[in-house]
Amino acid sequence: MADDATSGKREPFLPKIVDVFRQGYSAKHAVQDVFAGLTVGVVALPLAMAFAIASGTTPERGLFTAIVAGFLISALGGSRYQIGGPTGAFVVIVYSIIDRHGYDGLVLCTLMAGVLMLLFGAFRMGSLIKYIPYPVTTGFTAGIAVLIFSSQMKDFLGLPMETVPPDFLDKWAEYFGHVQGINPATLTVSGVGLITILLIRRFIPRVPAPVVSVFLATLVAYVFSLPVETIGSRFGGVPDALPSLTFPMVTLERVRELIPDALTVALLGGIESLLSCVVADGMTGDRHQSNTELMAQGVANIASPLFGGLPATGAIARTVTNIRAGAFSPVAGMLHAVVLAAFILFLAPVASFIPLASLAAVLVVVAWDMSEYHKVLRLLRAPKSDMLVMLLTLLLTVLIDLTVAVNVGVVLAALLFMRRMSETTEIEDWGHNCCTWKPDLPRSEFLELPHNLMVYEIDGPFFFGVADRFKSVLHTLDTKPKVIVLRMGRVPAIDATADNALEVFAKRCQKDGTRLILAGVRPRALANLKKMGTLKAIGEENIFDNFGEALDRARRVVAFE
Repeated sequence: MADDATSGKREPFLPKIVDVFRQGYSAKHAVQDVFAGLTVGVVALPLAMAFAIASGTTPERGLFTAIVAGFLISALGGSRYQIGGPTGAFVVIVYSIIDRHGYDGLVLCTLMAGVLMLLFGAFRMGSLIKYIPYPVTTGFTAGIAVLIFSSQMKDFLGLPMETVPPDFLDKWAEYFGHVQGINPATLTVSGVGLITILLIRRFIPRVPAPVVSVFLATLVAYVFSLPVETIGSRFGGVPDALPSLTFPMVTLERVRELIPDALTVALLGGIESLLSCVVADGMTGDRHQSNTELMAQGVANIASPLFGGLPATGAIARTVTNIRAGAFSPVAGMLHAVVLAAFILFLAPVASFIPLASLAAVLVVVAWDMSEYHKVLRLLRAPKSDMLVMLLTLLLTVLIDLTVAVNVGVVLAALLFMRRMSETTEIEDWGHNCCTWKPDLPRSEFLELPHNLMVYEIDGPFFFGVADRFKSVLHTLDTKPKVIVLRMGRVPAIDATADNALEVFAKRCQKDGTRLILAGVRPRALANLKKMGTLKAIGEENIFDNFGEALDRARRVVAFE
């Protein structure tokens, strides 16, 4: 990702569109953006409505999200090609929030998430979000795909169910309980939509498959007067006016209640938006500004719910469509929002005829694409710890909750990472009362350690994951030597836990009458020891720059004592 860490300098909070206009923007570029904006706008139309319906709300809220958030993300964002709006990743969490707190709760939650995204960007955390482990992102993405697929079965099959249980297992139990009520007309419409998407993607991939699919399925339902549920029959159609500004009621109790959900929305939005930027950079060779993008996402998620929308983020599929359509600048993304606004103003009545089964077919394909089954299969062949993290995250997402899944997945992955890191650090006993050869010694190839002198070497980062091993090794000492030399030339850093372990060991040595000498302590580690007061406990006279000097000091102590 293009960020402070990789570029070596702090990126300015400057929208990408400013850079584009500074470099020059011609009539030819405007034509490219107009064509791309029209293309993406048409593609986004059925997706925006489908995601909103799957999220447990009305189709126009998806359109409002794509219009308001889509425009702001392109206008203020750090990517040249990013297209923002509602996405499949949010479907499950939005549905859950609405189910537990109502749409008003979702509005406040999205506002809070927007503020968090602004803070992420302001504190330049764009480069940190990418450290969410790959098995975790794969697991919860696949889990979301399973849940989206499950949520569409009622509309895809036309099952006679008034409500669909929110829990995965209960949902499928109800589906099987109503399987005899499958509606042949609904199944025909959804089948036409699904087959159309698959054929277009196979033979004419440049054509926007979701749009053609919804159009043909709607045409079939209308021409043959099929008894299927439509947007008009369930929702009364789509309003033909743009939304007005409304503010939610905010209470401290409600804010506290929604903090976990807001954090989930913010993290998920940040991850997906920056992932979309990375995909766009890989396709075009451009470099996005991650922190600027996060701030734009924050503004968009503050504005979207105020105008009747949902949480928004960068949409990978629409961003890729934008690039393939020949977009030159963020103007294309802004125009895609204008196209959707024009649809609401002039063609809203047409949406009433769209069968819900056709949108369900679109989301079934979206779920398949999101599952990225090849990545799941690949991780099944990965080390057991990575496979465990992925499977656990997937199962928790499906069976419990996305928030729990991400939290547990990240914590487990971090713990496993720390264990791996601790295993890379070696604590080596050079032995005593014997001859030991060390090739890096400046004097002789053979080192004779005198009686009552022991040497240990720490090779690698000395942090809390290693501290317990350090204490275990030294607690096994059978004898109490006069001197212990601890080589630390290969310790790049030391944290507070390891520092404390070293201080405790130094005090134990003093109690046992053993002199502790440190050799080759690096400046960074030495500074930490000094700040923590450990240097005082060891004694500055027992700290040496190199092992030769430390060994001479140890021999004098042994000889004198």
